[in-house]
Amino acid sequence: MLYRYILQALFLLLPFSTIIAQDTAKTFYLWPDGAPGYENRKNEPEEAKDYYVKNIHNPSVTIYLPPKEKATGAAVVICPGGGFRLLVYNSEGRDPARFLNSIGVAAIILKYRLFREENSPYTLEKEIRQDAYRAMRFVRSHAAEWNIDTNRVGIWGFSAGGEVVAQVAYGPGYGDPKAKDPIDRLNGKPDFQILVYPGPLGIPEKVPADAPKAFLIASNDDECCSAPIVSLLERYRQAKVPVEAHIFANGNHAFNMGYRSNLQSVRAWPQLLTNWMTDCKLLSPATAAAK
Repeated sequence: MLYRYILQALFLLLPFSTIIAQDTAKTFYLWPDGAPGYENRKNEPEEAKDYYVKNIHNPSVTIYLPPKEKATGAAVVICPGGGFRLLVYNSEGRDPARFLNSIGVAAIILKYRLFREENSPYTLEKEIRQDAYRAMRFVRSHAAEWNIDTNRVGIWGFSAGGEVVAQVAYGPGYGDPKAKDPIDRLNGKPDFQILVYPGPLGIPEKVPADAPKAFLIASNDDECCSAPIVSLLERYRQAKVPVEAHIFANGNHAFNMGYRSNLQSVRAWPQLLTNWMTDCKLLSPATAAAK
Protein backbone atom coordinates (compact mmCIF):
# COMPACT_ATOMS: atom_id res chain seq x y z
CA MET A 1 0.00 0.00 0.00
CA LEU A 2 2.78 2.42 0.96
CA TYR A 3 4.59 1.56 -2.28
CA ARG A 4 1.49 2.49 -4.27
CA TYR A 5 1.19 5.87 -2.54
CA ILE A 6 4.85 6.63 -3.23
CA LEU A 7 4.35 5.86 -6.91
CA GLN A 8 1.27 8.11 -7.03
CA ALA A 9 3.20 10.94 -5.39
CA LEU A 10 6.05 10.59 -7.88
CA PHE A 11 3.59 10.59 -10.75
CA LEU A 12 2.02 13.85 -9.55
CA LEU A 13 5.43 15.46 -9.29
CA LEU A 14 6.56 14.31 -12.72
CA PRO A 15 5.06 17.12 -14.86
CA PHE A 16 6.63 19.82 -12.69
CA SER A 17 10.04 18.15 -12.60
CA THR A 18 9.87 17.63 -16.36
CA ILE A 19 9.23 21.33 -16.88
CA ILE A 20 12.21 22.22 -14.72
CA ALA A 21 14.43 19.76 -16.57
CA GLN A 22 13.45 21.33 -19.89
CA ASP A 23 13.90 24.89 -18.62
CA THR A 24 17.22 25.44 -20.42
CA ALA A 25 16.64 28.97 -21.65
CA LYS A 26 19.29 30.92 -23.56
CA THR A 27 19.50 34.70 -23.84
CA PHE A 28 20.70 36.69 -26.84
CA TYR A 29 21.12 40.44 -27.22
CA LEU A 30 19.18 41.72 -30.22
CA TRP A 31 22.18 43.81 -31.22
CA PRO A 32 25.50 42.40 -29.92
CA ASP A 33 27.09 45.86 -29.95
CA GLY A 34 24.07 47.58 -28.44
CA ALA A 35 20.88 49.06 -29.86
CA PRO A 36 21.52 51.53 -32.71
CA GLY A 37 22.02 55.01 -31.33
CA TYR A 38 22.35 53.75 -27.75
CA GLU A 39 25.48 51.61 -27.97
CA ASN A 40 27.00 53.56 -25.07
CA ARG A 41 24.24 52.33 -22.73
CA LYS A 42 24.57 48.61 -23.47
CA ASN A 43 26.56 47.88 -20.31
CA GLU A 44 24.15 49.60 -17.92
CA PRO A 45 22.91 46.85 -15.59
CA GLU A 46 19.29 45.74 -15.57
CA GLU A 47 17.42 45.73 -12.27
CA ALA A 48 15.59 42.49 -11.48
CA LYS A 49 13.65 41.84 -8.25
CA ASP A 50 11.04 39.25 -7.42
CA TYR A 51 8.62 39.34 -10.34
CA TYR A 52 9.96 42.19 -12.51
CA VAL A 53 12.83 43.50 -14.62
CA LYS A 54 13.52 47.12 -15.50
CA ASN A 55 16.29 49.53 -16.57
CA ILE A 56 16.63 47.78 -19.92
CA HIS A 57 19.04 49.47 -22.33
CA ASN A 58 20.39 46.48 -24.24
CA PRO A 59 17.21 44.70 -25.43
CA SER A 60 17.37 40.93 -25.60
CA VAL A 61 15.40 37.77 -26.20
CA THR A 62 15.38 34.65 -24.04
CA ILE A 63 14.66 31.46 -25.97
CA TYR A 64 12.73 28.50 -24.58
CA LEU A 65 12.63 25.57 -27.02
CA PRO A 66 10.27 22.61 -26.60
CA PRO A 67 11.63 19.05 -26.65
CA LYS A 68 12.51 18.07 -30.22
CA GLU A 69 10.08 15.17 -30.21
CA LYS A 70 7.26 17.57 -29.26
CA ALA A 71 8.16 20.58 -31.40
CA THR A 72 5.50 21.73 -33.87
CA GLY A 73 7.56 24.32 -35.72
CA ALA A 74 5.49 27.24 -34.40
CA ALA A 75 7.11 30.06 -32.43
CA VAL A 76 5.82 33.01 -30.40
CA VAL A 77 7.57 36.20 -29.28
CA ILE A 78 6.23 37.13 -25.82
CA CYS A 79 5.98 40.77 -24.74
CA PRO A 80 5.34 41.03 -20.97
CA GLY A 81 3.34 43.94 -19.58
CA GLY A 82 4.24 46.40 -16.85
CA GLY A 83 3.08 49.81 -18.04
CA PHE A 84 6.43 50.53 -19.71
CA ARG A 85 7.89 51.17 -16.27
CA LEU A 86 8.99 47.58 -15.78
CA LEU A 87 8.41 44.12 -17.24
CA VAL A 88 6.30 41.60 -15.32
CA TYR A 89 8.83 39.02 -16.35
CA ASN A 90 7.95 35.86 -14.45
CA SER A 91 4.16 35.61 -14.74
CA GLU A 92 3.91 37.30 -18.16
CA GLY A 93 7.14 36.00 -19.66
CA ARG A 94 8.52 32.83 -18.14
CA ASP A 95 5.16 31.21 -17.29
CA PRO A 96 3.66 31.63 -20.77
CA ALA A 97 6.95 30.44 -22.27
CA ARG A 98 6.72 27.21 -20.30
CA PHE A 99 3.08 26.83 -21.31
CA LEU A 100 3.95 27.23 -24.99
CA ASN A 101 6.72 24.65 -24.67
CA SER A 102 4.20 22.22 -23.18
CA ILE A 103 2.18 22.37 -26.44
CA GLY A 104 5.25 22.14 -28.65
CA VAL A 105 5.75 25.85 -29.42
CA ALA A 106 9.07 27.68 -29.24
CA ALA A 107 8.82 30.69 -26.91
CA ILE A 108 10.91 33.84 -27.12
CA ILE A 109 10.60 36.39 -24.30
CA LEU A 110 11.40 39.95 -25.39
CA LYS A 111 13.00 42.41 -22.99
CA TYR A 112 12.13 45.69 -24.68
CA ARG A 113 13.09 49.20 -23.66
CA LEU A 114 10.75 51.17 -21.39
CA PHE A 115 9.58 54.66 -22.27
CA ARG A 116 7.85 55.49 -18.98
CA GLU A 117 10.81 54.94 -16.70
CA GLU A 118 12.14 58.10 -15.11
CA ASN A 119 14.31 60.08 -17.56
CA SER A 120 13.82 57.50 -20.30
CA PRO A 121 14.99 58.67 -23.74
CA TYR A 122 12.84 56.09 -25.56
CA THR A 123 9.47 56.25 -27.30
CA LEU A 124 6.91 53.58 -28.12
CA GLU A 125 6.74 54.45 -31.81
CA LYS A 126 10.52 54.45 -32.40
CA GLU A 127 12.78 52.46 -30.07
CA ILE A 128 10.22 49.99 -28.76
CA ARG A 129 8.85 49.35 -32.24
CA GLN A 130 12.46 48.83 -33.30
CA ASP A 131 12.91 46.22 -30.55
CA ALA A 132 9.76 44.34 -31.56
CA TYR A 133 10.65 44.23 -35.25
CA ARG A 134 14.18 43.15 -34.45
CA ALA A 135 12.88 40.32 -32.23
CA MET A 136 10.62 39.02 -35.00
CA ARG A 137 13.45 39.13 -37.53
CA PHE A 138 15.91 37.62 -35.07
CA VAL A 139 13.65 34.60 -34.60
CA ARG A 140 13.26 34.08 -38.32
CA SER A 141 17.03 34.37 -38.78
CA HIS A 142 17.44 31.35 -36.46
CA ALA A 143 14.59 29.33 -37.96
CA ALA A 144 16.71 26.44 -39.24
CA GLU A 145 18.74 26.22 -36.02
CA TRP A 146 15.66 26.27 -33.77
CA ASN A 147 13.44 24.14 -36.01
CA ILE A 148 10.96 26.97 -36.62
CA ASP A 149 8.62 27.44 -39.57
CA THR A 150 9.10 31.05 -40.69
CA ASN A 151 5.41 31.18 -41.69
CA ARG A 152 4.24 30.33 -38.15
CA VAL A 153 5.94 33.01 -36.07
CA GLY A 154 3.49 34.93 -33.88
CA ILE A 155 3.64 37.53 -31.15
CA TRP A 156 1.89 37.65 -27.76
CA GLY A 157 1.35 40.72 -25.62
CA PHE A 158 0.05 41.19 -22.08
CA SER A 159 -1.28 44.65 -21.14
CA ALA A 160 1.40 47.16 -22.24
CA GLY A 161 2.97 44.30 -24.15
CA GLY A 162 -0.14 44.34 -26.32
CA GLU A 163 0.76 47.90 -27.24
CA VAL A 164 4.19 46.64 -28.29
CA VAL A 165 2.48 44.04 -30.47
CA ALA A 166 0.45 46.79 -32.16
CA GLN A 167 3.69 48.41 -33.33
CA VAL A 168 4.41 45.48 -35.67
CA ALA A 169 1.04 43.79 -36.29
CA TYR A 170 -0.54 46.25 -38.71
CA GLY A 171 2.37 47.50 -40.83
CA PRO A 172 3.93 45.72 -43.81
CA GLY A 173 7.02 44.60 -41.87
CA TYR A 174 9.26 44.50 -44.90
CA GLY A 175 12.97 44.14 -44.28
CA ASP A 176 15.59 46.35 -45.93
CA PRO A 177 17.12 44.31 -48.77
CA LYS A 178 20.16 46.61 -48.75
CA ALA A 179 20.83 46.36 -45.01
CA LYS A 180 24.36 45.39 -44.00
CA ASP A 181 22.98 43.21 -41.21
CA PRO A 182 21.24 40.19 -42.83
CA ILE A 183 18.75 40.07 -39.94
CA ASP A 184 17.41 43.47 -40.98
CA ARG A 185 16.62 42.13 -44.44
CA LEU A 186 14.02 39.69 -43.11
CA ASN A 187 10.26 40.05 -42.71
CA GLY A 188 9.25 41.44 -39.31
CA LYS A 189 5.48 41.01 -39.56
CA PRO A 190 3.91 38.38 -37.27
CA ASP A 191 1.81 35.59 -38.77
CA PHE A 192 -0.60 35.70 -35.82
CA GLN A 193 -1.10 37.65 -32.61
CA ILE A 194 -2.27 36.81 -29.09
CA LEU A 195 -3.52 39.74 -27.01
CA VAL A 196 -4.25 39.27 -23.32
CA TYR A 197 -5.89 42.38 -21.77
CA PRO A 198 -3.96 44.67 -24.16
CA GLY A 199 -3.59 48.38 -23.56
CA PRO A 200 -5.32 50.88 -25.89
CA LEU A 201 -2.25 52.44 -27.54
CA GLY A 202 -1.74 51.49 -31.16
CA ILE A 203 -5.23 50.11 -31.87
CA PRO A 204 -5.73 50.99 -35.56
CA GLU A 205 -8.77 52.94 -36.71
CA LYS A 206 -9.05 50.38 -39.48
CA VAL A 207 -7.62 46.86 -39.41
CA PRO A 208 -5.82 46.20 -42.70
CA ALA A 209 -6.80 43.20 -44.78
CA ASP A 210 -3.35 41.65 -44.26
CA ALA A 211 -3.45 41.92 -40.45
CA PRO A 212 -2.38 38.75 -38.63
CA LYS A 213 -5.14 36.47 -37.39
CA ALA A 214 -5.86 37.26 -33.73
CA PHE A 215 -6.78 35.67 -30.42
CA LEU A 216 -8.16 38.24 -27.94
CA ILE A 217 -9.00 37.80 -24.27
CA ALA A 218 -9.84 40.06 -21.31
CA SER A 219 -12.24 40.46 -18.39
CA ASN A 220 -15.31 42.68 -18.64
CA ASP A 221 -14.49 44.29 -15.28
CA ASP A 222 -11.04 45.35 -16.51
CA GLU A 223 -11.61 49.11 -16.84
CA CYS A 224 -8.33 49.62 -18.66
CA CYS A 225 -8.11 46.85 -21.14
CA SER A 226 -11.40 45.21 -22.03
CA ALA A 227 -12.44 48.06 -24.33
CA PRO A 228 -9.49 47.50 -26.73
CA ILE A 229 -10.66 43.90 -27.18
CA VAL A 230 -14.18 45.06 -28.11
CA SER A 231 -12.84 47.68 -30.54
CA LEU A 232 -10.42 45.27 -32.19
CA LEU A 233 -13.04 42.56 -32.54
CA GLU A 234 -15.39 44.85 -34.44
CA ARG A 235 -12.61 46.20 -36.66
CA TYR A 236 -11.34 42.70 -37.40
CA ARG A 237 -14.86 41.67 -38.38
CA GLN A 238 -15.15 44.68 -40.68
CA ALA A 239 -11.84 43.73 -42.31
CA LYS A 240 -12.94 40.07 -42.59
CA VAL A 241 -9.71 38.93 -40.94
CA PRO A 242 -9.95 35.78 -38.77
CA VAL A 243 -10.39 36.62 -35.09
CA GLU A 244 -11.48 34.90 -31.88
CA ALA A 245 -12.38 36.85 -28.75
CA HIS A 246 -13.25 35.88 -25.16
CA ILE A 247 -14.51 38.29 -22.52
CA PHE A 248 -14.92 36.92 -19.00
CA ALA A 249 -17.50 38.39 -16.66
CA ASN A 250 -14.89 38.76 -13.92
CA GLY A 251 -11.14 38.53 -13.53
CA ASN A 252 -10.14 42.19 -13.62
CA HIS A 253 -6.67 43.07 -14.91
CA ALA A 254 -3.44 41.08 -14.81
CA PHE A 255 -4.80 37.57 -14.35
CA ASN A 256 -1.68 36.40 -16.23
CA MET A 257 -1.94 32.70 -17.13
CA GLY A 258 -4.82 32.27 -14.67
CA TYR A 259 -2.87 29.98 -12.35
CA ARG A 260 -3.50 32.05 -9.21
CA SER A 261 -7.15 32.89 -9.90
CA ASN A 262 -10.08 31.46 -7.94
CA LEU A 263 -12.31 31.79 -11.01
CA GLN A 264 -12.72 28.60 -13.00
CA SER A 265 -13.17 30.43 -16.32
CA VAL A 266 -9.95 32.38 -15.81
CA ARG A 267 -7.98 29.36 -14.61
CA ALA A 268 -9.03 27.47 -17.74
CA TRP A 269 -8.25 30.16 -20.31
CA PRO A 270 -4.93 28.71 -21.61
CA GLN A 271 -6.89 25.75 -22.98
CA LEU A 272 -8.90 28.21 -25.10
CA LEU A 273 -5.64 29.42 -26.61
CA THR A 274 -4.52 25.85 -27.28
CA ASN A 275 -7.83 25.13 -29.00
CA TRP A 276 -7.50 28.22 -31.19
CA MET A 277 -3.92 27.44 -32.18
CA THR A 278 -4.95 23.88 -33.01
CA ASP A 279 -7.93 25.00 -35.09
CA CYS A 280 -5.70 27.49 -36.94
CA LYS A 281 -3.33 24.61 -37.74
CA LEU A 282 -0.50 26.39 -35.95
CA LEU A 283 0.32 23.22 -34.03
CA SER A 284 0.78 20.99 -37.06
CA PRO A 285 3.90 18.78 -37.25
CA ALA A 286 7.12 20.70 -37.72
CA THR A 287 7.91 21.73 -41.30
CA ALA A 288 10.47 24.37 -40.45
CA ALA A 289 12.55 25.84 -43.22
CA ALA A 290 14.52 29.08 -43.20
CA LYS A 291 13.33 31.46 -45.91
